Amino acid sequence: MARRRTGVKKTRDIIRYCMTTALSERQISRALGISRTVVARTIRNFKASGLEYVSIDTMADSQLMQALAGKEIPEKSARYQELSQRFPEMVVELKKKGVTLQWLWELYIREHPEGYQYSQYCLNFHRWCKDPEVVMHIEHKAGEEMFVDWAGDKLEVINGTTGQPWALEQFVAILGASELTYVEARESQKEEDWVRANEGALWYWKGCPAAVIPDNCRTAVVRADPYEPGLNPTFDDFARHYGLVIVPARVRRPRDKALVEGAVRLVYQRISCRLRGKVFYSLREVNEAIRALLEEHNNRPFSRLPISRRQLFEQVEKQTLRPLPAERFPFKSTAFATVQLNYHVELHEDLHYYSVPHYLRTTDPTTQAKLVYDDRVVAIYCDNARVAQYRRDRTPNGYTTLAEHMPPEHRWYAKWSAERFLDWARAVGPETEEVIAKVLQSRTYAPQAFKVCLGILNLQKPHGSLRLNQACARALKFGTHSYARIKNILAQRLEADGQPQLELAAPPLPPHENLRGSTYYN
Repeated sequence: MARRRTGVKKTRDIIRYCMTTALSERQISRALGISRTVVARTIRNFKASGLEYVSIDTMADSQLMQALAGKEIPEKSARYQELSQRFPEMVVELKKKGVTLQWLWELYIREHPEGYQYSQYCLNFHRWCKDPEVVMHIEHKAGEEMFVDWAGDKLEVINGTTGQPWALEQFVAILGASELTYVEARESQKEEDWVRANEGALWYWKGCPAAVIPDNCRTAVVRADPYEPGLNPTFDDFARHYGLVIVPARVRRPRDKALVEGAVRLVYQRISCRLRGKVFYSLREVNEAIRALLEEHNNRPFSRLPISRRQLFEQVEKQTLRPLPAERFPFKSTAFATVQLNYHVELHEDLHYYSVPHYLRTTDPTTQAKLVYDDRVVAIYCDNARVAQYRRDRTPNGYTTLAEHMPPEHRWYAKWSAERFLDWARAVGPETEEVIAKVLQSRTYAPQAFKVCLGILNLQKPHGSLRLNQACARALKFGTHSYARIKNILAQRLEADGQPQLELAAPPLPPHENLRGSTYYN
């Protein structure tokens, strides 16, 4: 038995109850004595038709039922033909901020007083757009949203260096109003690749929209939630740098980012299939090839509009984008390291060591410092407080140390240098300076020479500068610069002229038949 058709009066009542009361679908079905399925279908068809509730009172019953059924009204009148010529321009105008169908209809009716009234004007326009989803699409205002996502299928090319297949990720971004598209190949979907790909899109169209709409990938969202999602800290910092608002799409709701989903399909058709199997020697070469095909795609006219994405961008969206910051986003990475006994932590990526205050050194390997670094700066945090910040040094096995981080005894040792000891000796006297110079030249390991110099110069404290300088002069006459000899001279008070010379050499051995003597080796 065929299903009985619902009358026009009850159809209007269903719409009226839905739009003017808070009754549920089940309550409306009971009030009107109609199946709840019919009520739900009528409400769904009304919302999909694009009609406004205030306009259906003046609409003919036949037109209302045809609109709810999704059927086209054959229209061949001159009035309709004149109106339909305005539709492509209306699509462009509706992308501009503040432009509405009501305002466009007012402009239309001023030029054509005998034209369609508002309800018929909207109905004909939405029918021309064919797909009800297009109604949502034309509500994207210029400069508001950027939709981003990874393509599901990788780009398969050949690595010219290895000769092996090379599977690359494809990042796709699209602006909501103009649909200007950006595509970039990356090695992976890791955090840095994600951030740099998003950044590449912003610099491609030379401006920043208000919001970015990503999927719920881990590099964008660490905790999915329909009301308050947890954003990835690095991606959130990136958005702050460029003044973007992150509005993640709902989980398993592809229509929230239908534009980029459609753009991915076009990327497969117009870019990926043309590059598949070709040989490239670097990622840069791949992206250069992608950019050439991307420009061809962006300059191709829309199927239903006599304008391209690039032209639409130049006309309605370019001027609405905010300017880019002066510098690109400094991507920050995080690492953890134990504070060693020499109060330094290692940035393992560079094999370089940075100092922290000496009181933070520990023997507990579970107590670690956090290193937050980018291309230029390394910041070190202990107990959630920043204790040091350095310009990044990539010297392997090198040390970057601040004097204030050292304990007092180490700070004193760190100040030792050949110039400092020579200046100190020069203040004592010229002979002392000569002795110190000879000590510095005689040692290949600098710290060993510094200790001898320190020992000689410290003899000034108990004996005074004059006696030390005289003792150094006496040692030079003997042909020595030993700390022990100079100390012995001062201890025996032999530094003054006229004092007996020290026995610096042992007395010769008496002759013996078992001693060969120097003549044996001649």
